[in-house]
Amino acid sequence: MYLHHLEELARLFGCAVHAWVLMTNHVHLLVTPKEADGASLLMKHLGQRYVQYVNRAYRRSGTLWEGRFRSCLAQSEAYVLACYRYVELNPVRADMAAHPREYRWSSYRSNAEDKSSDLITPHREYLRLAKDAAERRAAYRALFKSELDPETLKETREATNGGCALGGKRFLAQIEAAAGRRVTRGKAGRPVAATHAVSEEQADLF
Repeated sequence: MYLHHLEELARLFGCAVHAWVLMTNHVHLLVTPKEADGASLLMKHLGQRYVQYVNRAYRRSGTLWEGRFRSCLAQSEAYVLACYRYVELNPVRADMAAHPREYRWSSYRSNAEDKSSDLITPHREYLRLAKDAAERRAAYRALFKSELDPETLKETREATNGGCALGGKRFLAQIEAAAGRRVTRGKAGRPVAATHAVSEEQADLF
């Protein structure tokens, strides 16, 4: 049900979904919105619809998510591919699967294998892995032969949880200039616009 509404609302609010994973109490998404408020509108309406569904299905009332979703702006090139891995390796880090292909509720098999999906839109960095679709999938699978290094994992997690930007020094300087404030760790706030957002919500039910 969550994925059904995600696909419908992503189209409605102009968000391309590149990677996703549904965990027991949170979700991770890698998206590119066409408009500055696209990701926020997507998550707002997606959360509302899912809460309504859960409340009806389980005869409960009240909220489900712990506050607003958290996100970070991610630079293209290596950072976006790292975000792909950050999202789809989450079940492995949580000891729920030995390999991401073993976890049903993620986009790994659509990105790495030949499972068709109307939800997934390949990011341009994904398309640059190879010219041929089969070669791209093989190159993508190769990225998962090892887990994210601890520093990349820490950097990605801190950027997401802190509403910061994820990228090189030049990229961060450009975003700070455009936003008119700091977008690095240590200062409050989140980016005004998210070109590539790693989004997360916490749930108190599952």
